Amino acid sequence: MKGKDDHIALLLKRIPESPGVYQYFDKDGQIIYVGKAKNLHRRVNSYFNKDHQSSKTRQLVSHIADIRYVVVDSEQDAFLLENNLIKQYQPHYNILLKDGKSYPSICITKEAYPRVFKTRNIIKGKGEYYGPYSFGYTVDLALELIHKLYPIRTCSIPLTPDSIEKKKVKVCLKYHLKNCCGICENKPGSEHYQEWIDQARKIIKGDAHDIGTQLEEEMMQKAAEMKYEEAAVIKHKIELLEQFRSKTIITNSRAGDIDVFGFDEQNDRVYISMLHVHSGSIVQGQTIEYKRRMEEEKEEILALGMMELREQLNSKTKEVIVPFIPDVFDDSLHIHIALSGDKKKLLDLAMQNVRQYKMDRLKQEDKLNPEQRGTRMLGELQKMMNLPTLPRWIECFDNSNIQGTSAVAGCVVYRMAKPCKSEYKRFDIKTVEGADDYASMREVVRRRYQHLIDEGGQMPDLIIADGGLGQMHAIREAVEDQLGLQIPIAGLKKNDKHRTQTLLYGFPPVEIGMPVTSEVFRLLTNIQDEVHRFAISFHKKKRSKAQIHSQLDDIQGVGEITKQKILQHFGSVKHAISAEKEEWINLLGKHRGSAIYEQLKSKISR
Repeated sequence: MKGKDDHIALLLKRIPESPGVYQYFDKDGQIIYVGKAKNLHRRVNSYFNKDHQSSKTRQLVSHIADIRYVVVDSEQDAFLLENNLIKQYQPHYNILLKDGKSYPSICITKEAYPRVFKTRNIIKGKGEYYGPYSFGYTVDLALELIHKLYPIRTCSIPLTPDSIEKKKVKVCLKYHLKNCCGICENKPGSEHYQEWIDQARKIIKGDAHDIGTQLEEEMMQKAAEMKYEEAAVIKHKIELLEQFRSKTIITNSRAGDIDVFGFDEQNDRVYISMLHVHSGSIVQGQTIEYKRRMEEEKEEILALGMMELREQLNSKTKEVIVPFIPDVFDDSLHIHIALSGDKKKLLDLAMQNVRQYKMDRLKQEDKLNPEQRGTRMLGELQKMMNLPTLPRWIECFDNSNIQGTSAVAGCVVYRMAKPCKSEYKRFDIKTVEGADDYASMREVVRRRYQHLIDEGGQMPDLIIADGGLGQMHAIREAVEDQLGLQIPIAGLKKNDKHRTQTLLYGFPPVEIGMPVTSEVFRLLTNIQDEVHRFAISFHKKKRSKAQIHSQLDDIQGVGEITKQKILQHFGSVKHAISAEKEEWINLLGKHRGSAIYEQLKSKISR
């Protein structure tokens, strides 16, 4: 071990203070991490001369057996080299590019008489591919327009000039429906086939405006020649083209070509989307997913994602819109954050697109592995609260009483973010007189965990109070001061409308903010609503029993059988009290019915 330390120490002294890329190797000579730095000496030494909070970084450092570096001229060169090395070697500790779902593309086949269709399978050499398109409807709209404007074939029959000359194929129903030009029999009009394919290619590329101008010229020419029927057909094509453009153009066509990027993340996963805009229309779109291996900053990941997506979509566009400025990327690009206007709408659309992608991916994974959703939510909660362990087992307490009467408490149990109703607990308050919520909370929490201690049971990973600072302190006094346990304690504070507002944690407590639309917020709201419902239902049941007992069971001559007979007849104590004396006599007889009736009236009048 000392030999390894001496070797590393010697290397650290030699590393220059220049921009470049460093590579870490393990004892087997495998690259385990690649990084870039503006100052190689300072960056590499930082791994070895300080204690790291991240366990992943500590693990990486423990496996470093050798260091190599490459000096470059600039940060941009370092970024490009780092990206190439990561792609080539895919080091274990570097951020991982994951395969995303396959978006559809449009294929124009490389045949004598090409076809145009939607596909998710890219087969090299089969044709020209345009896309992918993150919006499926864009593909469908383009193909629908192309096939309405141009009667090109949709069949997969291998057609060649030789097969057409020898008449090996006959026209099908689509020809008779005027949806195909009949190229297989070289029908009149099919001589324009390649021209139609060229026009289709322009529509796919987003150059529909040029086609519209050309069609307008043709229409005017036909009208001047008094070929009105042909002019009417062209006019219909122009209308179809305008309908298509109105549905696909989302910004000013003078805006030029723009690449727009969206960014979102979930725990260790990062999602980046790109929309390529040409003449105001989205003509390409793609989303990729990264998995963090270390503590990479979002600016660094966005830069990597931008390079990857621009390579995938073969974009040479110089204007780029981003949600925040990325790490060193490309000095020749005009990268900026859109704050208003059409470009802001494009940025919002890219953000909406990447969020939808994230939701789709999470839903898909949840279906394949239902427990994964709970693990993901709890992992996010653990990260937000900086908990020592994943809160697989959560217990939440709530009190219920009316002016100190029928005081009770409830405890709900959640395991892996799901309610475990068989383990819910009800508590009658035994030692507290009057309405003292804090004392009641101390009592039930102490009783709950004293029982678990006596039984040798497992303790929860997190305790939540349905309340704020006072309830949290009451739980802490019972758990830590009285029982000597160390269990994380949180509180759920409500707003004026009695709705979950924020999560409190720590002593003194700190408010932990979270979006109200997040899964974690919905989980905590569900826990709070559930414990409140459970405590209230127990309180109502106890109060109802107390009312029945005080008004029937204390009356002389009313036993269990008579009580059941009374309730069965009248339906409730309330109806029994309001009934006439004659009805009591008819039910229980003159002497007994009168006596019970008089006793009830006497108790009510006091």
